[in-house]
Amino acid sequence: MSELLWTSSEVAAAVNGRLSGPAFLAEGVSIDSREVEAGDLFVALSGERDGHEFVPAALKSGATGSLVSKAAPGSAILVDDTLAALADLGAAARDRAAEARRGAVTGSVGKTSVTQAVLAGLKLAGDGHGSVRSFNNHIGVPLTLARMPRSTRRAVFEMGMNHAGEIAPLSRLVRPHAVAVTNVEAVHVENFPDGEAGVAKAKAEVFAGLEVGGAAILNADNAWTGELASAARAAGGHVRTFGAEESADARLIRIRATSEGAEVESRIDGATFDYTLRQSAPHWGPMSLCAVLMLQALGLELADAARALSAFEPLAGRGAAMEVTGRRGAFTLIDESFNASPVSVAAALAALGARPADGRRIAVLTDMLELGTDAPARHAAMAETVESAGIDLVFCAGPLMRSLWDALPTARRGAWAPSAADLAPALTEAVGAGDVVMAKGSKASKASLLVRALVDVGEAG
Repeated sequence: MSELLWTSSEVAAAVNGRLSGPAFLAEGVSIDSREVEAGDLFVALSGERDGHEFVPAALKSGATGSLVSKAAPGSAILVDDTLAALADLGAAARDRAAEARRGAVTGSVGKTSVTQAVLAGLKLAGDGHGSVRSFNNHIGVPLTLARMPRSTRRAVFEMGMNHAGEIAPLSRLVRPHAVAVTNVEAVHVENFPDGEAGVAKAKAEVFAGLEVGGAAILNADNAWTGELASAARAAGGHVRTFGAEESADARLIRIRATSEGAEVESRIDGATFDYTLRQSAPHWGPMSLCAVLMLQALGLELADAARALSAFEPLAGRGAAMEVTGRRGAFTLIDESFNASPVSVAAALAALGARPADGRRIAVLTDMLELGTDAPARHAAMAETVESAGIDLVFCAGPLMRSLWDALPTARRGAWAPSAADLAPALTEAVGAGDVVMAKGSKASKASLLVRALVDVGEAG
């Protein structure tokens, strides 16, 4: 039996609700009836569909009770607003695990990978808790808190945003003892009239809930570090930095790709600190140091941080590699399809160019979204990155990627199509034995469809 998470009386007290039906015990919390596990509390949220419609299905899947704002079958806690009640439940979980040290990670690029690397370290140390997948918004953060066991010693939470004002309430809810900003880049800039400066201010909201004296972990190589550091200190934070910059507290000396990942040489507070990674992309050098400083701030020894990073596997959609046998032989497929921005695409292209290949290095790119009015120019500018990385062939999908296609020399053009679905046939036919293929694009532009098409060809073969 799993650890008891909540009793119905505890839930009712936390959310100022009323129990309808028999008392119950909950071993988990779920907001999706398709993912309910036996013993869960199901929270009926309203979105495109009213979550109350799925209470019967959740109960059938084993939920022991529900959190609702209208009459529902079975045992239920009745409240006025289920989303607000979820946040209240999260706050109660935070307060009852009074000894737990909490971390928060945000940034334009790399926040999910860093969060999951930190979580791997926390679990290695014991009684660690954190965000799953990209649960980083006004639903995902309180849900992650509400799922936090009372025995938790350390926890880490990812925090994301598309607009100003979204991170501050999440930070105040978590009340982190340490926060990290991986970087500030031109991501979601179409939602900010002042461009990257607006993004930097929005990321600085993560300091809103920082406990006084807590660590603020910042990228020493980023253009916005000065502004972020000032905001962190104003909030009572103690600034720690990572990166190649000579003054960084965690300074990257070198990252060298190997057949199994990479070797990292660094200095932390002036002392040599070397470790291995299962990721070979150059940007994992500074990102891994960000994770090290967060783990250190949450109470782990550096040796444990190194062990965790050495065992941490690349995430699906964020650099996971697989061998596929296609129509013309076996090739390596690198799945970077979860999301994209100019800086993350540049990093992925550099990583692709650095990988050993018996055949060609092939980039498969779909549109980068939310870049504002200069989006076509930002896409076209990637041609220089393609050239400098030594990419042999580029396949492009989407109207914005047409700008990159037009900027590429003829020899590097694989194919262009107006959508990922339209590009799939030409792509799957072209990939050959020994090729290394990397697919990347914004989530809504469906680079994942192209990954699936390449995998399906292998399975069909």
